[in-house]
Amino acid sequence: MSDDSVARPRPEAAVALRPAGRGRIEGGFWGARQRVNREVTIPLGGERVRESGGFANLELAARGAGGEHRGKVFADSDVYKWLEAVAWERGRAESDDLARLYKEAADLVAAAQDPDGYLHTYTQLTGRERYSDLASSHELYCAGHLMQAAVAGSRAVGDDTLLRVATRFADHLVKDLPADTLDGHPEIETALAELYRETGARPYLDLAARMVAIRGRELLPLKGHHGPGIRQDRVPLREAVTVEGHAVRAMYLAAGATDVAVETADGDLLAALGRQWRDMVAAKTYLTGGLGSVWYGEQFGGPHELAPETAYCETCAAVGSVQWSWRMLIATGEPAFADLMERTLYNAVLPGISLGGDRFFYVNALRVRAGANPDDRRAAARGRQDWYGTACCPPNVMRLLSSLGHYLATRDGEGIQLHLYANGAVRAGDVLLEVETDYPWDGRVEIVVRETPDRPWTLALRIPGWADGAGADGQSAGPGGYHRVRRTWRSGDRVSLDLAVRPRLTAAVPRLDVARGQAAVERGPLVYCLEQVDHPGVIVDDLCLASPDLSDGAPLTGLPAEVVPVIARGRAHVHREEDGGFPYRTAATPLESAHEGPVDLTFVPYYAWANRGAGPMTIWTPMH
Repeated sequence: MSDDSVARPRPEAAVALRPAGRGRIEGGFWGARQRVNREVTIPLGGERVRESGGFANLELAARGAGGEHRGKVFADSDVYKWLEAVAWERGRAESDDLARLYKEAADLVAAAQDPDGYLHTYTQLTGRERYSDLASSHELYCAGHLMQAAVAGSRAVGDDTLLRVATRFADHLVKDLPADTLDGHPEIETALAELYRETGARPYLDLAARMVAIRGRELLPLKGHHGPGIRQDRVPLREAVTVEGHAVRAMYLAAGATDVAVETADGDLLAALGRQWRDMVAAKTYLTGGLGSVWYGEQFGGPHELAPETAYCETCAAVGSVQWSWRMLIATGEPAFADLMERTLYNAVLPGISLGGDRFFYVNALRVRAGANPDDRRAAARGRQDWYGTACCPPNVMRLLSSLGHYLATRDGEGIQLHLYANGAVRAGDVLLEVETDYPWDGRVEIVVRETPDRPWTLALRIPGWADGAGADGQSAGPGGYHRVRRTWRSGDRVSLDLAVRPRLTAAVPRLDVARGQAAVERGPLVYCLEQVDHPGVIVDDLCLASPDLSDGAPLTGLPAEVVPVIARGRAHVHREEDGGFPYRTAATPLESAHEGPVDLTFVPYYAWANRGAGPMTIWTPMH
């Protein structure tokens, strides 16, 4: 364990909390996900990036002779995100294979860089003028992912190969980038801030701050039918009251702006970002934590425009949301940010990757109806895919899972705060904590102090907002805050936390009209769904809840043994031939139908759906 944090504010930064450094996750729920990521997903990602032409583009650029560019204009970013995942994974546990993969790819990136520091293979190979189409070229977007990969390599294992490339590129941008320049896809803002944190080079932060300040002035040319909002260029961040436009771009920009706000002690900017985050949570976030309800432009919709079957909920937007919430948590110390991080990790990031680690969702619908059209390769009705032409999501999940230990805990002058619960250990300075838990399946979390200074300090344990009835060492622990224990600790001291994990029904506010009269099932931090495979003989679309009583079920064939289903009593409409025709009836007709039969409903964690074949699924179920 080391202080190699994903987001590491400078000592003078205006933050309430500081990352504790990388925690060690061992076994348990997240340990299993990290093992699959290391053994299956990252090696597969390297193969897929090579097959799609990502490495070939760099090889051609290194030769300096031009050639045909393969893949999308942003293909370089897939290489860089994969490299970032490999770097963090090496920090978790070094291996000869990972070190070799990293060195080969990093050396190739270095060879492809132009003498003045510029690097973007699409522009280099096609001969297009640099920065001539920043609304669509993703030149600075790719540069940002390069910089983040470089910081990861430096912090995780002390490898400065990419750091030298990244600083040369950043120096070029500081010197030669035209004034009032923005990329149509934000990303470089947070990368420049983190590069400043790693190197201490203030011009990098100044450039990021300038980019944040000029957003919202409609500097980028319009493309097609989209207005400036899709590229985060309609309203200055200081004036914005909500998030809008392309959901991934919004999250990346907000994360970078938060970094700028804390490093420059800009309280007004941070306050504006807080207002936008709260409005996003209140009116534009799905139950899963997913973001983006409009397929056209991968955008946020209006307030409470959160239809489940047309949910876009791009996996990348979920990753970006975790990154933003983590930075807001560090900046403010408010537990609501950790609550959304947890919800998003379990229910919006994890659904984007199969349990086996080799198939992916780009889009994460919350309902798939019987007979849904699977034409679009991104559509949930097709099931998870082995890769995508636009492959931003798979390596994004890889880098987040590899770095997940960084998000567990923080520290301040009073002590240590645990925000996410995973089996393993956390070190913060001269304190070492071991965490023993089967969370999220069981709400019991045991925290054991293994090393401690001989002075009082406070251990703060986050109590999630859903955790009614939680307790710690026999004391009630109210949800939505922190349970704090202050004492002079001794090695072997233990705190027992019980988060009261049990099934519950969740309803939406009336404004969410698409969910009126319906309920969702949650258990602990997990959102559940009905899946067709568990209901032979009936159609998921016809099921409704007949009782509010919920209970844990037995393990299901095809899912890991530790997965806890939830069982409820329900009813299913029995179709008859005379039921066909126009699918409406007068409002005076009783909603109950004589053609309904009792059935047991089996709910499974939403992240685990579509691992036993594609088919109808729903998170929201009508209440009978």
